[in-house]
Amino acid sequence: MTSAHVVYATITGNNEDVADIITERLDDLGVTVTETEISQTDPTVFNDVDICIVCPYTYDEGALPEEGMDFYEDLSDLDLNGKVFGVAGSGDTFYGEFYNLAVDKFADAFKQAGATQGAENVKINLEPDEEAIVRLDKFVDEIVAKTK
Repeated sequence: MTSAHVVYATITGNNEDVADIITERLDDLGVTVTETEISQTDPTVFNDVDICIVCPYTYDEGALPEEGMDFYEDLSDLDLNGKVFGVAGSGDTFYGEFYNLAVDKFADAFKQAGATQGAENVKINLEPDEEAIVRLDKFVDEIVAKTK
């Protein structure tokens, strides 16, 4: 049975919503899934699953979540060869060129750890709406297909 771990960081609650949508879709597809908040999670949890997903927020001008800095730094040091990853996050287009940069930074950390990208990064403006849910479901479907 395929297993996954979804980790999120949130201030507004939007990324918890993103993580919930992803977790629900994984569950619908028969994947055993755990969802945790980033400050309560050690990145080594990804050693024990097939699918690794992070839902980070971007702070100010492209900064990573303060409570997720240790997680981020330790992530790239892991050996995640054979794991499939995805990164999706909510941001605010108000920040222009800095919009959702944490999503790309976490994807780079996964690549540095040797994981395989299962789907394109998903960036959602603010609260996930119906269109965002469709995009997130497709994101999950692609990641699960990549583990087969």
